Amino acid sequence: MDGTLVDTEPYWMLAETELVESYGGTWSHEDALQLVGSGLIDSALILQGAGVDMEPTAIVDHLTDRVAATLRTQGVPFRPGARELLLDLKNAGVPTALVTMSLRRMALSVTDLVGFDAFDHVVAGDDVLEPKPHPEPYLRAAELLGIDIAEAVVIEDSPTGLQAGLASGAVTLGVPHVVSLDGLGAHELWPTLHGRTTADLADLVERMRSVSGLAR
Repeated sequence: MDGTLVDTEPYWMLAETELVESYGGTWSHEDALQLVGSGLIDSALILQGAGVDMEPTAIVDHLTDRVAATLRTQGVPFRPGARELLLDLKNAGVPTALVTMSLRRMALSVTDLVGFDAFDHVVAGDDVLEPKPHPEPYLRAAELLGIDIAEAVVIEDSPTGLQAGLASGAVTLGVPHVVSLDGLGAHELWPTLHGRTTADLADLVERMRSVSGLAR
């Protein structure tokens, strides 16, 4: 979600910086980048190490509330082509799931603003035991969609998300945003989703099948 569907990473980074500085610490852009795509509890533990004297769950709730408030006041900045691709997938009858390490309440607040019923299912950080880069979130999504994970395309913008997609067995597409995905094993990297359609994703799957000898 964050960085792939919506450009909320700056909102998270600002919330982290404000929180760390409120405890007298410092939080650089480089510090913030290490949290991109990570599970929220894992991120909270790192923020504790930066001096935030709060329980991990309290840190998660604080950051979620802060980002949600920013979304309400500044709007939801959708990434180029993301909503258009989702609409094309919906019109083509392709089942979709949103897989995010944000809390479910945050994920639903974003999906409510997409403008149409974009996702058949949502798998959030508080729905799984193991966060990305573990494959559980994507395997759970495939289970909910009733599909073989090998038939799925995972679209990710973070290294941890990319690793989760690859570990799950899905065709994994990287669309980098604030961090590089070079050399991490993505089946393909696209600079943007702008102008991309269901046909492009189908073509990607067929090409990956051909490479693996699974073409049919």
